[in-house]
Amino acid sequence: MPTVGLFNKEGQKVGDIQLSENVFGVEVNQYALHQVVVAQLANKRQGTQSAKTRAEVSGGGIKPWRQKGTGRARQGSTRSPQWIHGGIVFAPKPRDYRVSIPKSMRRVAMLSALTSKVVDNNMIVLESLEMSVPKTKEMVKMLNALEVKKSLIVVADSDENVYKSARNIEGITVLPVNNINVYDLLKFEKLIVTKDAVSKIEEVYA
Repeated sequence: MPTVGLFNKEGQKVGDIQLSENVFGVEVNQYALHQVVVAQLANKRQGTQSAKTRAEVSGGGIKPWRQKGTGRARQGSTRSPQWIHGGIVFAPKPRDYRVSIPKSMRRVAMLSALTSKVVDNNMIVLESLEMSVPKTKEMVKMLNALEVKKSLIVVADSDENVYKSARNIEGITVLPVNNINVYDLLKFEKLIVTKDAVSKIEEVYA
Protein backbone atom coordinates (compact mmCIF):
# COMPACT_ATOMS: atom_id res chain seq x y z
CA MET A 1 0.00 0.00 0.00
CA PRO A 2 1.27 3.52 -0.76
CA THR A 3 2.55 5.34 2.32
CA VAL A 4 3.19 9.07 2.75
CA GLY A 5 4.32 11.18 5.67
CA LEU A 6 1.82 12.76 8.05
CA PHE A 7 2.72 16.32 9.12
CA ASN A 8 1.40 18.90 11.56
CA LYS A 9 0.97 22.63 10.85
CA GLU A 10 4.46 23.31 12.21
CA GLY A 11 5.95 21.21 9.41
CA GLN A 12 7.02 18.38 11.72
CA LYS A 13 6.51 14.77 10.67
CA VAL A 14 4.32 13.02 13.22
CA GLY A 15 4.01 9.66 11.49
CA ASP A 16 3.01 7.91 8.30
CA ILE A 17 -0.38 7.29 6.73
CA GLN A 18 -1.27 4.35 4.53
CA LEU A 19 -3.30 5.20 1.44
CA SER A 20 -5.75 3.07 -0.49
CA GLU A 21 -4.09 1.14 -3.31
CA ASN A 22 -7.26 1.50 -5.41
CA VAL A 23 -7.02 5.30 -5.32
CA PHE A 24 -3.37 6.28 -4.86
CA GLY A 25 -1.67 3.19 -6.30
CA VAL A 26 -3.18 2.69 -9.75
CA GLU A 27 -1.37 2.71 -13.10
CA VAL A 28 -1.03 6.27 -14.40
CA ASN A 29 -2.93 6.63 -17.67
CA GLN A 30 -1.36 9.51 -19.59
CA TYR A 31 -3.91 9.34 -22.42
CA ALA A 32 -6.86 9.73 -20.04
CA LEU A 33 -5.12 12.63 -18.27
CA HIS A 34 -4.55 14.41 -21.57
CA GLN A 35 -8.10 13.90 -22.81
CA VAL A 36 -9.70 15.13 -19.59
CA VAL A 37 -7.45 18.21 -19.29
CA VAL A 38 -8.14 19.17 -22.93
CA ALA A 39 -11.88 18.75 -22.34
CA GLN A 40 -11.78 20.73 -19.08
CA LEU A 41 -9.98 23.65 -20.70
CA ALA A 42 -12.30 23.55 -23.73
CA ASN A 43 -15.38 23.57 -21.49
CA LYS A 44 -14.09 26.71 -19.76
CA ARG A 45 -14.23 28.65 -23.03
CA GLN A 46 -17.19 30.98 -23.35
CA GLY A 47 -17.37 30.79 -27.13
CA THR A 48 -18.93 34.26 -27.38
CA GLN A 49 -16.33 35.84 -29.68
CA SER A 50 -17.87 37.38 -32.78
CA ALA A 51 -16.85 39.61 -35.71
CA LYS A 52 -18.63 40.75 -38.86
CA THR A 53 -17.98 39.45 -42.34
CA ARG A 54 -18.17 41.73 -45.41
CA ALA A 55 -21.82 40.77 -45.78
CA GLU A 56 -22.63 42.08 -42.29
CA VAL A 57 -20.77 45.40 -42.01
CA SER A 58 -22.78 48.49 -42.97
CA GLY A 59 -22.09 50.42 -46.18
CA GLY A 60 -20.12 49.44 -49.22
CA GLY A 61 -23.09 49.08 -51.51
CA ILE A 62 -21.67 51.30 -54.26
CA LYS A 63 -18.62 50.63 -56.38
CA PRO A 64 -15.98 53.17 -55.15
CA TRP A 65 -14.74 54.04 -58.67
CA ARG A 66 -15.23 52.83 -62.20
CA GLN A 67 -13.70 49.55 -63.27
CA LYS A 68 -11.18 50.86 -65.84
CA GLY A 69 -9.25 53.93 -66.71
CA THR A 70 -8.34 55.32 -63.27
CA GLY A 71 -4.94 53.63 -62.97
CA ARG A 72 -6.02 52.19 -59.63
CA ALA A 73 -6.79 48.56 -58.79
CA ARG A 74 -10.34 47.49 -59.48
CA GLN A 75 -12.60 47.56 -56.39
CA GLY A 76 -16.17 46.41 -56.01
CA SER A 77 -16.89 47.56 -52.46
CA THR A 78 -15.37 49.68 -49.67
CA ARG A 79 -16.23 46.89 -47.24
CA SER A 80 -13.91 44.28 -48.75
CA PRO A 81 -11.47 42.82 -46.18
CA GLN A 82 -8.51 44.85 -47.48
CA TRP A 83 -10.27 48.15 -46.74
CA ILE A 84 -10.33 50.02 -43.43
CA HIS A 85 -13.71 49.31 -41.85
CA GLY A 86 -14.02 46.32 -44.17
CA GLY A 87 -15.35 42.94 -43.11
CA ILE A 88 -13.25 40.23 -41.46
CA VAL A 89 -12.17 37.21 -43.51
CA PHE A 90 -13.42 33.98 -41.85
CA ALA A 91 -14.85 36.05 -39.00
CA PRO A 92 -15.18 34.13 -35.69
CA LYS A 93 -18.76 33.42 -34.67
CA PRO A 94 -20.29 32.26 -31.37
CA ARG A 95 -19.86 28.51 -30.98
CA ASP A 96 -19.89 25.79 -28.35
CA TYR A 97 -16.47 24.35 -27.51
CA ARG A 98 -17.86 21.76 -25.07
CA VAL A 99 -16.25 18.32 -25.18
CA SER A 100 -17.98 15.33 -23.64
CA ILE A 101 -15.84 12.81 -21.73
CA PRO A 102 -17.14 9.44 -20.50
CA LYS A 103 -17.59 9.17 -16.73
CA SER A 104 -15.28 6.13 -16.62
CA MET A 105 -12.46 8.09 -18.31
CA ARG A 106 -12.89 11.01 -15.90
CA ARG A 107 -12.56 8.55 -13.02
CA VAL A 108 -9.42 6.96 -14.50
CA ALA A 109 -7.89 10.41 -15.00
CA MET A 110 -8.66 11.48 -11.42
CA LEU A 111 -7.09 8.31 -9.97
CA SER A 112 -4.07 8.74 -12.28
CA ALA A 113 -3.61 12.36 -11.15
CA LEU A 114 -3.80 11.39 -7.46
CA THR A 115 -1.41 8.48 -7.97
CA SER A 116 1.10 10.65 -9.84
CA LYS A 117 1.34 12.97 -6.82
CA VAL A 118 2.25 10.03 -4.58
CA VAL A 119 4.68 8.51 -7.10
CA ASP A 120 6.50 11.85 -7.55
CA ASN A 121 6.59 12.50 -3.76
CA ASN A 122 4.53 15.65 -4.25
CA MET A 123 1.75 14.83 -1.78
CA ILE A 124 1.75 16.06 1.81
CA VAL A 125 -0.90 14.93 4.30
CA LEU A 126 -1.70 17.25 7.22
CA GLU A 127 -3.08 16.07 10.55
CA SER A 128 -5.50 18.98 10.47
CA LEU A 129 -5.80 22.51 9.12
CA GLU A 130 -8.03 24.59 11.34
CA MET A 131 -7.92 28.33 11.84
CA SER A 132 -10.04 30.25 14.34
CA VAL A 133 -9.63 33.47 12.33
CA PRO A 134 -8.23 34.25 8.85
CA LYS A 135 -4.48 34.77 9.22
CA THR A 136 -2.29 34.93 6.13
CA LYS A 137 0.87 35.08 8.25
CA GLU A 138 -0.01 31.73 9.83
CA MET A 139 -0.57 30.14 6.44
CA VAL A 140 2.74 31.50 5.11
CA LYS A 141 4.51 30.17 8.21
CA MET A 142 3.04 26.69 7.62
CA LEU A 143 3.97 26.68 3.92
CA ASN A 144 7.53 27.78 4.73
CA ALA A 145 7.81 25.02 7.33
CA LEU A 146 6.68 22.48 4.73
CA GLU A 147 9.03 24.07 2.15
CA VAL A 148 6.19 24.56 -0.32
CA LYS A 149 5.68 27.41 -2.82
CA LYS A 150 3.17 26.47 -5.53
CA SER A 151 0.54 24.19 -4.06
CA LEU A 152 -3.08 23.04 -4.11
CA ILE A 153 -4.51 22.74 -0.60
CA VAL A 154 -7.45 20.33 -0.30
CA VAL A 155 -9.64 20.42 2.81
CA ALA A 156 -12.51 18.13 3.80
CA ASP A 157 -15.17 20.87 3.84
CA SER A 158 -15.41 24.51 2.77
CA ASP A 159 -13.51 26.53 5.37
CA GLU A 160 -13.75 30.28 4.96
CA ASN A 161 -10.91 31.00 7.40
CA VAL A 162 -8.50 28.71 5.54
CA TYR A 163 -9.61 30.12 2.17
CA LYS A 164 -9.17 33.76 3.29
CA SER A 165 -5.79 32.97 4.84
CA ALA A 166 -4.47 31.65 1.52
CA ARG A 167 -6.22 33.76 -1.11
CA ASN A 168 -3.55 36.51 -1.15
CA ILE A 169 -0.63 34.08 -1.40
CA GLU A 170 0.67 33.74 -4.95
CA GLY A 171 0.67 30.17 -6.27
CA ILE A 172 -1.63 28.80 -3.56
CA THR A 173 -5.22 27.63 -4.11
CA VAL A 174 -7.61 26.11 -1.56
CA LEU A 175 -10.36 23.73 -2.64
CA PRO A 176 -12.87 21.61 -0.70
CA VAL A 177 -12.52 17.91 -1.50
CA ASN A 178 -15.74 17.81 -3.55
CA ASN A 179 -14.33 20.46 -5.95
CA ILE A 180 -11.02 18.83 -6.83
CA ASN A 181 -10.39 18.26 -10.53
CA VAL A 182 -7.71 16.78 -12.76
CA TYR A 183 -6.51 20.10 -14.20
CA ASP A 184 -5.84 21.69 -10.78
CA LEU A 185 -4.13 18.53 -9.49
CA LEU A 186 -1.70 18.62 -12.42
CA LYS A 187 -1.35 22.42 -12.51
CA PHE A 188 0.15 22.68 -9.02
CA GLU A 189 3.47 21.09 -8.17
CA LYS A 190 2.52 20.05 -4.62
CA LEU A 191 -0.70 18.65 -3.22
CA ILE A 192 -1.37 19.41 0.46
CA VAL A 193 -4.36 17.47 1.72
CA THR A 194 -5.81 17.07 5.21
CA LYS A 195 -6.24 13.64 6.76
CA ASP A 196 -10.04 14.04 6.74
CA ALA A 197 -9.97 14.97 3.05
CA VAL A 198 -7.96 11.82 2.25
CA SER A 199 -10.67 9.73 3.95
CA LYS A 200 -13.35 11.43 1.85
CA ILE A 201 -11.40 10.90 -1.39
CA GLU A 202 -10.96 7.21 -0.59
CA GLU A 203 -14.63 6.91 0.35
CA VAL A 204 -15.69 8.26 -3.05
CA TYR A 205 -13.12 6.66 -5.36
CA ALA A 206 -12.04 3.42 -3.64
